[in-house]
Amino acid sequence: MLNFMAPLLASLAGLLYLRERRTRISLARVGAAALESLLDAIDANDTETGAHVRRVADYSLILGEAADLDARTLCSIERVALFHDIGKIHGALTDLLNETKHLNAAEHRAIKTHPRRGAEVLEPLARFYPDLTEGVLSHHERWDGSGYPRKLRGERIPMAARVVAIADTFDAVTHARAYSHARSLEAAKLVIAEGRGTQFDPDLADLFLSPLVIESIAKSMRSLHMPRRKQVKRRKPLSTNVMRAPDVRFRWRIARPSRLQPGR
Repeated sequence: MLNFMAPLLASLAGLLYLRERRTRISLARVGAAALESLLDAIDANDTETGAHVRRVADYSLILGEAADLDARTLCSIERVALFHDIGKIHGALTDLLNETKHLNAAEHRAIKTHPRRGAEVLEPLARFYPDLTEGVLSHHERWDGSGYPRKLRGERIPMAARVVAIADTFDAVTHARAYSHARSLEAAKLVIAEGRGTQFDPDLADLFLSPLVIESIAKSMRSLHMPRRKQVKRRKPLSTNVMRAPDVRFRWRIARPSRLQPGR
């Protein structure tokens, strides 16, 4: 009797596994489609923010690859970078960010709510991307614990948020916004160096300022200023293991080999 039941149970287990796998893949596609829609919404609401998050994602991945982070962490960094400012897509905050006058204390406090607002927007996707809300919530934390909104310190800050914080600051310095003028790459390097160990993870800051990484960042800056191609290939996912880490094949970035490890 047992010899007869064993193959039957094995077949049943196999069928249940395939059914669960199909369900997970379907749910992963739902999550991916939701992120694609949110990215399109950022573009539709504020093209300047849409361009900013793409540059930050590109710089963040350059730094993450240089740090030899694993594929799953790189995917997390990519998502956090692309959605770190989604909390600014809010009527009152958008108006403040487009102001050219000096903001008062109350207006600065309002701007500082955007990490929490962003995490709240992304909370329904926590089932698919549990690290995304945490990274977005933490991208204005500081290494010395003086950041916001939770005053996290050191390695308590998620790795994705630490990487994005450097790329975000670099882009803020090198690109003009309504409330600030663009400065040079050298000026941005000085800002990152001055924030080493206070605002930024010191090891990541040192790596970002290393000649190889800065050269790759400069190349990226030049390429991002070139006219977009009519046909943009979807970027290959950093991880092909859909079951472990379902990831979006974002359309924002042209597929290309690693810039830091020749022959990789």
